[in-house]
Amino acid sequence: MPAPEPTPPQSSLPVAAADFGAHVLAQAAARACDVKAATGESPGAPALPATPAAPALTVPAPLPPEPPTAEVPPPMPGLERILRGPSGLGTAGLRLILREQPPTPAEPSAATAKGRPIPGLYHHQVAEPDPARVEEVSRRIKSWALDEVSLYPKDLEEQFDGFSVGRYMVGCHPDAPTVDHLMIATRLMVAENAVDDYYCEDHGGSPVGLGERLLLAHTALDPVYTTEEYQGQWAKSLDADAPRRAYRSAMGYFSQVASPSQSDRFRHDMARLHLGYLAEAAWAQLDHVPEVWEYLAMRQFNNFRPCPTITDTVGGYELPMDLHAQADMQKVIALAGNATTIVNDLYSYTKELDAPGRHLNLPVVIAEREGLSDRDAYLKSVEVHNDLMHAFEAEAEALTANCPVPSVQRFLRGVAAWVDGNHHWHQTNTYRYSLPDFW
Repeated sequence: MPAPEPTPPQSSLPVAAADFGAHVLAQAAARACDVKAATGESPGAPALPATPAAPALTVPAPLPPEPPTAEVPPPMPGLERILRGPSGLGTAGLRLILREQPPTPAEPSAATAKGRPIPGLYHHQVAEPDPARVEEVSRRIKSWALDEVSLYPKDLEEQFDGFSVGRYMVGCHPDAPTVDHLMIATRLMVAENAVDDYYCEDHGGSPVGLGERLLLAHTALDPVYTTEEYQGQWAKSLDADAPRRAYRSAMGYFSQVASPSQSDRFRHDMARLHLGYLAEAAWAQLDHVPEVWEYLAMRQFNNFRPCPTITDTVGGYELPMDLHAQADMQKVIALAGNATTIVNDLYSYTKELDAPGRHLNLPVVIAEREGLSDRDAYLKSVEVHNDLMHAFEAEAEALTANCPVPSVQRFLRGVAAWVDGNHHWHQTNTYRYSLPDFW
């Protein structure tokens, strides 16, 4: 199959049409009227939400507050997350946070130019991540992982460096205003990979007992509230192993900057991820290869979704809860997660073949269930990815046209940037990945 012509850097999302998503605004206005009827007060423009208190962790000072724009009355209960200021829904995406230094697009370096995309895989080329930011994020995340939370022993330092998480996150979040914002995503990414490594795969992971380990780790993201007698025992358990330490610390940093609804959204997506881990573990225990559609269903949960879904927090703004929860937005986010995860299946194919045991990925499942050769199953998996990408872009385009709220447009651009950055990292990370000889 011939390689496609390179696609110039672009956003696949068009300028929004004139229709303003009136149904969303009408729902918000109706709720505002309900509040007025219940309280007898007039719902004025609420203040921006205060930064939630951080857990009892050693964390840096919160990011500097934005300059106040005007005095506003105290927010009314139930209204704060719906109305985002005097201009209505969507104005959160217009908050001004000064970027430290606009990056200059860089040409691919000699170290990354040797990475080649999978022939026939639909993708967009992107500029090299800002090298100054990559260097700083890489330095900070290594200090956090090795010194602050003791996540990996020294003998795994080379593997940690080879993961190139700094390049990964800088490339996936080009609109992050500061390195501090980039670090929010980077800690969470490293913590999530540690859970996968230690609990599921490379470093002693096993499907046996996985449910218990994941549940206890999840309490580092979603705190337990119990009786005084047992609360202390739970709190001590958060330091019991590396994944729980990483989850607790990364969530502490995240909660300093995220709103309550953004934090709850992330916890929900992490529960989805853990559910996907459990399905794959069940198949491993049963030595069962699922049907292709079953595998794809699992991959909608065991995928990258928690990463692009926080793109607004990393960007320094908020997509309001009502807009994030819209069915069309949820479909776009799901398709983005599905497409990016199949990218991982394809680029990690040879790596997983060389590992002990049988690793389920889309080419392996298609070959087993549809009786195809390894090569034909791999090429069909490329087609599945391309179909998911086209669906993602079509749904995002339609949503942008139907609901051209500024924060919606910015969020969708951020998700599209994450999709493109994810592919670029997989393509260029030749320390981890190599392509099969199918062309």
